[in-house]
Order: sequence, then C-alpha cells, then structure tokens
Amino acid sequence: METQLSELSYALDTFYFLVCGALVMWMAAGFTMLEAGLVRAKNTAEILTKNVGLYAIACIMYMLCGYGIMYPGETFAGAFVPGFGMLGSEDNAVATVTAGDAYYSNLADFFFQVVFVATAMSIVSGAVAERMKLWSFFAFAVILTGFIYPVQGFWKWGGGFLDEMGFLDFAGSGVVHMCGAAAAIAGVLVLGPRKGKYGATGQVYAIPGANLPLATLGTLILWLGWLGFNGGSELRISNVGEANAVALVFVNTNMAAAGGLVAALLLARTWFGKADLTMALNGALAGLVAITAEPLTPTPLLATTIGAIGGLLVVPSIIYMDRWFRIDDPVGAISVHGVCGAWGLLAVCLSNPDARLGVQLIGMAVIVSWVFITSWCAWLGIKVIAGIRVDEAEEYEGVDLSECGLEAYPEFTRAPE
Repeated sequence: METQLSELSYALDTFYFLVCGALVMWMAAGFTMLEAGLVRAKNTAEILTKNVGLYAIACIMYMLCGYGIMYPGETFAGAFVPGFGMLGSEDNAVATVTAGDAYYSNLADFFFQVVFVATAMSIVSGAVAERMKLWSFFAFAVILTGFIYPVQGFWKWGGGFLDEMGFLDFAGSGVVHMCGAAAAIAGVLVLGPRKGKYGATGQVYAIPGANLPLATLGTLILWLGWLGFNGGSELRISNVGEANAVALVFVNTNMAAAGGLVAALLLARTWFGKADLTMALNGALAGLVAITAEPLTPTPLLATTIGAIGGLLVVPSIIYMDRWFRIDDPVGAISVHGVCGAWGLLAVCLSNPDARLGVQLIGMAVIVSWVFITSWCAWLGIKVIAGIRVDEAEEYEGVDLSECGLEAYPEFTRAPE
C-alpha cells in the first residue's frame, strides 16, 4: 500500500509540474501579443518572429548546457562556480520515489525550468524592439539562455552561494525578472533609442503602439500563465499541506495582479487626468512580478498591497526612465521586471520571518551586476562582429520588411497600387 501511495504521489506531482510548465509556456504567447500590441504596425512581424525564435533557442540551449550549469548536483553546494552536466543522462531522466526528497520526474523539472529561461529572454525582446537586427538578437539569446541565466540561477536555485547565504526568491523576481531587465537595459544602452523618440533640446515624443486590444489580450494571457509560474514553484501538490499552499499561492498571485492594476490605473488618472490603459496593463504585470519572490507567506490582503505598491512604482519608473535617463523601452519591460522585481525581493521581508534585508540586497546586487556586465560584454561583442542596429532607412520603413521580408498588416502599412 505504501508503495502504491508513493507511486500515486509521484505521478500526481509530475503531472502537476508539467501542467504548470505548460501554463508558463503559454506566457510566451502573452509576451508575444503584449509586445506586438505595443510596437508600431510596421514592426509587428519581426517582433513575432523574435518571440517564437527566442523560445525555441532557449529550449535548445538550456537542454545542451544551461540545465547542467544551473543544476550540477550536490557536489557544488554553496559554490560560486557551478559544474557542468548534460540533460539526458540516466541520472537526469527520472527521479526515484524512494530516494530522499525526489518525488517527480526530473524531465518534468527540466520542462518547468526551460520555460522560465524563455520568460527571462522574452523580457529583453520588448525593450530592444523596433530598431534591432533580428539575427543579432538571436545570437544574444544563445548567450543569455545557455550561459548567463544559468549561472545566476545556480547561485540561488542550484545550491550555490546565494542559497547558502539565505537569499530568498520563491519563483524568480530576481532570478528571472531582474535578470531579464538587467540584460535588457544593457542592450538598450548599447543599441540607443529609436529614431524620433527624443528631440535635440530635451523633448520626449510618445510612439504609440499599433494594437491595444492585442496588448490587453497579452496581459491577460500572462496573468493566467503566472498562476502556473508561481503555483508550480511550490513543486508538489500531493498532500493536504502542499495543496493548501498551492491554493494560497494562486490566490496571492491573482490578488497582487489586481492590486497592481487598480493602483496604476488610479495613479495614472490622478497624474494624467485620464485612465491610461497601457499603465493599467503594466500595473498588473508589476504586481505579478512583485509577488513572485514570495507568494506563499503573505495573506491575500498583504499580497494585494504588495502588488499595489508595484503598480505605484511602475508608473513613475516608466515616465522618469524615459524623461530623465532617455532610456527608450517601448513596452516598459525594464521598469516592470527590474524595478518591481527589486521591490518584490525587498517585500519578502514583510511576511517571511526567515528573510534578512541585508541578504536580499546582496542577492539583488549580485544578480544585477553579473547579468548586466556579462550582457554588456555580449552586446558589445555582437555589435563589433555583426552589428546590432538596422540602418536608418530600414528603421523608417519598418524592420518587418528589412528583417523578415513581409508585413503583419500589409493592407494598412502599404499604400494601394
């Protein structure tokens, strides 16, 4: 009977892990739709190509080397430099129900982890939109998903030194979201702003997206997928305690998004005099990013508050990053995932008694420093070797034609013959 119960638990936890992984994979569709809605029509096909391409690249690179770097085994516990393994060995194929804490297939774990690394790379896609060479972007995707992301992932989730220090990041406000934001800001600084975004005497010109219904759909898809993102990070559901924990994670994740959206919408109404849809959408995402570091220990009311503070942070962050620092981020990805990722890591201290503020700050600094510096070097290397920016005429015509040879909306972007 005990063996049968163990096998049933193994099957249930493996299935739950796979379903949550599928929900996170669906977030790729959310990022794709969100970004496609917030860029101009002449750049839509290229942004779609980038998103489906980066997902495939992330899967392959994480299989070839990323997973082995991030999870090298107990030998490297507490280490700064990870080891290297390869998915597909006998030890990585399945977990044994009777061996220690193993209670689900390691292949299910790989699937769940690979969709996380694709999420980090998707953050970069929106920030560098509308002026970057497609194949240079794919080259960076190889580097980030195969090497940069797994190293800092190992430091926290693979048993490295951040984990030994007590750094807390339940589902990746830092490991996933701040990582993506740090890589994005390095790329934006090397790439430069879009033509026409900033005037010679300090003016800032808005460049509206082409399809807000699509952006809204993308946000709702992300909202749904985030339930698997945070819920799956509980890792199991096969007993009463874990099932209740998963339910709380789902509720807190949902409430944080709601709090973020309402807070951002109210702030936009107060500040601009209008209900700004794009700020509301980013407010929901800000709340989701903020709660990701610790969705289990807060009460639903506190989770809503954490999300609301994220929503209040993201609006001025987007505005002032544009006006003061002249960082051209077409979708607000750096503010949503970077600023609110940092807030989420700090907010862990509000509900988790094991959290220490100093350790959380060290973890943030380590992740941002590693990812920014290595990404900066990678972007510069790609720029020297292949170039990263399309020329001015191609940018004016739209990167759909120059990079993809087709248009997403040809009847709207091309004059009739």
